[in-house]
Amino acid sequence: MGATQKISSGGPWEASIGYSRATVAGPHVFVSGSTATVNGELQHAGDAYGQTKVAFEVIAAALAQAGHTLDDVVRTRMYLANADDMDAVGRAHGELFGDIRPAATMIAGIQFINPAMLVEIEVDSYKA
Repeated sequence: MGATQKISSGGPWEASIGYSRATVAGPHVFVSGSTATVNGELQHAGDAYGQTKVAFEVIAAALAQAGHTLDDVVRTRMYLANADDMDAVGRAHGELFGDIRPAATMIAGIQFINPAMLVEIEVDSYKA
């Protein structure tokens, strides 16, 4: 597979915690957990659907740096603070992936670093 490529979003925690927004390994891209945080500010407080859409925008930007798109996503993992947000998060996911239909996991009851965060999402993509 050769060397890996590290992709950074410039987020403040990447260096201090020691992770990359995404890692490219051959035809695979692994995108770290992404929230609706843009320029250090959480977007759409109290709105799980809005936070999900922004998190996928963050993910799409990381994938683009690797030459991938959302069409290349083969797996998604969605972590929710509250199970009651399942429909809103699922609706946003379905709007993006209705035809792609990657393998998906949704887990609720997560306690996030910022209590206003309602969802965090990570994806894996593959491009032959």
